[in-house]
Amino acid sequence: MYNPSGENLRKMIIKNMKEFLDEKVEKFNQPVFIETDPIQVPKQFSKREDIEIAGFLTAVISWGNRLSIIKNATKLMQMMDFEPLDFTLNATKNDLKPVRNFVHRTINGDDCVYFLHSLKNIYQNHGGLQQVFEKGFKQNQTVKSALEYLYTVFFELEGERTRKHISCVSNGAQGKRLNMYLRWLVRNDNRVDFGLWHGIPTSALLLPLDVHTGNVTRKLGILQRKTNDWKAVEEITTVLRKFDPDDPVKYDFALFGLGVFEDF
Repeated sequence: MYNPSGENLRKMIIKNMKEFLDEKVEKFNQPVFIETDPIQVPKQFSKREDIEIAGFLTAVISWGNRLSIIKNATKLMQMMDFEPLDFTLNATKNDLKPVRNFVHRTINGDDCVYFLHSLKNIYQNHGGLQQVFEKGFKQNQTVKSALEYLYTVFFELEGERTRKHISCVSNGAQGKRLNMYLRWLVRNDNRVDFGLWHGIPTSALLLPLDVHTGNVTRKLGILQRKTNDWKAVEEITTVLRKFDPDDPVKYDFALFGLGVFEDF
């Protein structure tokens, strides 16, 4: 009877897990995924800056029921006349009045106005979202340094109330929405994600950890940490890099699909 050693057994487990998850990636990393996902909102646009801003605002409010997220993100685009960059740069106080009535869970109109003012500052004084994220990445060659720099720049203006809606990974936040945004903009699969930014390698991306992916990875034995925080994000992604060092976050599709669509 074949009795593998501990090391060989570990390799067999990794190989079997990889094959299982690769099958799920192929199943869920398809254009049909867009039909039920918030990424459909920035998919309405073709101009790079419009995609960046629409994607950022959609990602930031991606909290709760996905249908509600899509509905409210689309409503926000309507308030911006479906011209995200132009509205961000040129909106008058009168133009912003409808935005002040926006509500999504604990995100209110004042938060949205701050989002727009901060984005205006980023595009006028920092070269845009891509330049901010990529400059932050270069500081330490990590996504964590990119998110830390984004947080610093985003709150150059006064906006204490709104801070709770942008993850502070320096304090251990999981950064789910920002990691999801980076997956959208950096990863290029010619199916779902945009792949518009090239200054951050796909290999450096981190899993957008949420309740579903956390539960699934614990059931699979990939994640041992009980709290969905930044350390858990790093722990999961370290394992996923063993399956695919060049594209670890492709497994977000597999893990999310298992949790949401297959009730794993």
